[in-house]
Amino acid sequence: MSKRIVDLSVPIQAGVASDPPALLPSIEYFDHSQTTQDLLASFPNIRPQQLPDQEGWAIEWLHLTTHSGTHLDAPYHYASTMNGGERAITIDEVPLEWCFQPGVKLDFRHFPDGYIVTPQDIEEALELTQHELRPLEIVVINTSAGLRYGMDDYVSRGCGMGREATLYLLERGVRVTGTDAWSWDAPFNYTAERVERTGDASLIWEGHKVGREIGYSHIEKLHNLEDLPTDGFTLACFPVKIHAASAGWTRVVAIFED
Repeated sequence: MSKRIVDLSVPIQAGVASDPPALLPSIEYFDHSQTTQDLLASFPNIRPQQLPDQEGWAIEWLHLTTHSGTHLDAPYHYASTMNGGERAITIDEVPLEWCFQPGVKLDFRHFPDGYIVTPQDIEEALELTQHELRPLEIVVINTSAGLRYGMDDYVSRGCGMGREATLYLLERGVRVTGTDAWSWDAPFNYTAERVERTGDASLIWEGHKVGREIGYSHIEKLHNLEDLPTDGFTLACFPVKIHAASAGWTRVVAIFED
């Protein structure tokens, strides 16, 4: 049997609306003609004319956060502790077995922007597909933000996963979740309205903060979830191993057996 691989990642790219302005990445590109002298610094007796086409190397300098592009958050991103008081693990400590598991997609594109997903919403979605969650399955949510990546309204689009909905997944053994929105939680502008109206600061990052009780990771800024079935695929999301970091970039792929 052959395998089909679907790329679920967005690129790290400058000049598109992928993040709030203060968090946008920048990339400085150097082509082969600009780096000839850099290469020859290690070979003092060689002249540029002796190199093929007088070329050095292509190289890029990036200024970005570990949360640029498609990335996997470590429990440390949400709080300093997890599992009720243990030290929260960083991205280089996330168990690799969390990152290569059967995947489940929940289609929440019909929910309006800012909607807070509930456990009942999850149960109804699972009932439609007759899928029963199993420990370590990777659950990803397809929101209305998925097709807006790079657009000016991307950061404010999509529903968010509430505290109880997140707990629903984690209590069933899920340890990696994902979303095609900018954040696992509802967009900040909607959360700010709710906090202003109620005075309840516990609504801030309510889905993320569940990691204080049960440590977990989630993937943000997924793409192409519309191309996935509800289940029957394997998802790989191994993060770049950055020492003591809160997140790591990842090339997320879904793997199908044809």
